Amino acid sequence: MAEEPEQGAAELAVHDDASERAVVADAKSAPADRETGGPFDLGEVPGMRPYVDLGGIKIAPREGLQMRLEIDERAQRVVAVTLDYLDSVLQLQAFSAPKSTGLWHEVRHEIAQQLSAQGAEAREEFGEFGPELVTMSAVPAEQGGGTRVARFIGVDGPRWLLRGVVMGRATVDADARTGINQLFREVVVVRGDQPMPPSELLPLTMPSGVPQGGPAQA
Repeated sequence: MAEEPEQGAAELAVHDDASERAVVADAKSAPADRETGGPFDLGEVPGMRPYVDLGGIKIAPREGLQMRLEIDERAQRVVAVTLDYLDSVLQLQAFSAPKSTGLWHEVRHEIAQQLSAQGAEAREEFGEFGPELVTMSAVPAEQGGGTRVARFIGVDGPRWLLRGVVMGRATVDADARTGINQLFREVVVVRGDQPMPPSELLPLTMPSGVPQGGPAQA
């Protein structure tokens, strides 16, 4: 007759599993070449390269790229920047993060839970930047029906998390996805030195010469 495992050993195994999950959740998620291939921290890029300065995020201009800023009308602040390129959309937000741990694993899990609760299908895939979240949600009939596909990508940098939401052609076309991934790679995050709690949105500002709420050529 096989001996039953001791209760203490079973409790230790459960504790070890929980500790391992906590370590994974806190780990930084980023491509191995992030410091040289992007997305970049402000201190990692040459000062002479031109960028569109949006405060917490800098965008590298290129032909055919259009940019619009998403405004929270109630708070009267810019909350995201959306890039239109190659019949695709890349929406960007940057958040403060701890110095030694990452946020993307936890944030990705929270997004999946929220969208699943709303009836969307969510699955994880491994892409150029590491773990990604692909979601599929039904489009209301009054909006044309069908299915809306979105791909959530994220990279943990030094004291920040850069999150992107990809929609349009790049969710199904490899060439378009390569172009959008390159846009994401070229983003520069400006964390600043001021203390901020984890997960706080880095302030975005309106660049001079860009009308509020309207698209602009980057």
